[in-house]
Amino acid sequence: MTDQRAALPVVAGQAPTGSTTTVHSARIVVPMTAPPIADGAVAVRDGRILHVGERSWVVDQLDGSPFTERRWRGALLPGLVNAHTHLQYTGMASVGRDQYDGFEDWASAFNTVYAEPHDWRAEAAAGAVQSIAAGVTSIADVVTDLDAATALQDAGLGGIAYWEVMDWENAAWQQHGRDQVLDELARVPTTPGAGLSPHAPYSLDVAPLLELPDIVRQRGLRLHLHLGEAAFEGERTAVEPVPGLEGVAGVGHGADWHLANVPSFRAMRALGFGASATSFVDRLGVLGPDCHIAHGVYMTAADRALLRARGTAVALCPRSNAVIGLDPPPVADYLREGSPIAVGTDSLSSSPSLDPMADVTALHRIARAQGYTGRDLHERLLAAATLGGAHAMGLAVGPDRIGHLAVGARADLAVFDVDSRTVPDALAELVEDGGGRAAATVIRGVVRTADAARVPPGTSTSTTSATAPLVTPSKESR
Repeated sequence: MTDQRAALPVVAGQAPTGSTTTVHSARIVVPMTAPPIADGAVAVRDGRILHVGERSWVVDQLDGSPFTERRWRGALLPGLVNAHTHLQYTGMASVGRDQYDGFEDWASAFNTVYAEPHDWRAEAAAGAVQSIAAGVTSIADVVTDLDAATALQDAGLGGIAYWEVMDWENAAWQQHGRDQVLDELARVPTTPGAGLSPHAPYSLDVAPLLELPDIVRQRGLRLHLHLGEAAFEGERTAVEPVPGLEGVAGVGHGADWHLANVPSFRAMRALGFGASATSFVDRLGVLGPDCHIAHGVYMTAADRALLRARGTAVALCPRSNAVIGLDPPPVADYLREGSPIAVGTDSLSSSPSLDPMADVTALHRIARAQGYTGRDLHERLLAAATLGGAHAMGLAVGPDRIGHLAVGARADLAVFDVDSRTVPDALAELVEDGGGRAAATVIRGVVRTADAARVPPGTSTSTTSATAPLVTPSKESR
């Protein structure tokens, strides 16, 4: 992306009659599917985007129709998309404030606090409030307890509530597990969207991993799972001898484990096969364009190629990985290879906040440390936190599309209080220091949160309506 201060209008649309129009203008507007616009604006009507372009052009397109203008200081982006979290764990922040020596160490602390009494609905609601305050308008929310299933709907957020399925062994699944999960799935609200989350390849046997994708696809829903988060999911290129199997033909890294009729990922590893968790679930038909994964830390080049071949995006959660004591995700490799990426915070049980921009900053630092030198890093990471998350959930297209600013898309916006006056500097400031700087969040055209980052009293807010309100903040515009 380049500085487009003299850019032509990005897109245009016809204004319907009989509705109130709001023009949101800012020093920098970042559509994501078009170059950034200096002195830009987004016209909104009936919860949809009507026009996007330079402010003067947008106002001209209204052709004298009454409108209200909200002039924001800083940068205007599509609403952020948190592509992986568990809102119900918001009350478990005491776990996320600690530091751990690996996945098992963290899991022990998590299980202790999880077993305590919780009001999951209230804690999920609190997480939704914190998310909106951070500029988030849509969420991939993994739900473990049904009391928390309505969090997105109750808060008016977009996204998908994924019902989490875990700890099913083959016999129990075949006996009653499938019917139980179908009953539970029917109780998950379909507004804004519902899906299934097979927790991880190590927490489910083969039978449920084979059937869950079919359940989802028969209903036109979405899949989301944890994959490549724990080190033991990675490919083993050198396998230690397994007692009783020394010298058995085929046992080892390159063996065709699926021919051994293994009942689970853990059983496969116990037999000495070194296939990665990614290749394991791919063989079972889990991956696909209707599926996205979380974490993707312990991935070989072959694993990442599998994700690309299947059209499966990965939500990177670097601050969560750091708290747990895991390696950083191979973000530079994902970027170089052209893998679809999104950004997730994970929950407060493993992360300092529900602010995806703080994870964007962490990803920038990691990518540079891993040797990524591309000049497109700022743009690509901002896209990951918006359009990338929408793509991961299948919400970047269609009548209720999100993640970018374009005519007809849902009017989900986020304003960030940045000082830079040029496009390149503003993008750098957003990516390298954007955490905690959300100034306003707009969902379906309604301003849900806003601090004082608007123009000061007395600044022109040109409207064609004598009754249009003037937005009056307390800080000076910079």
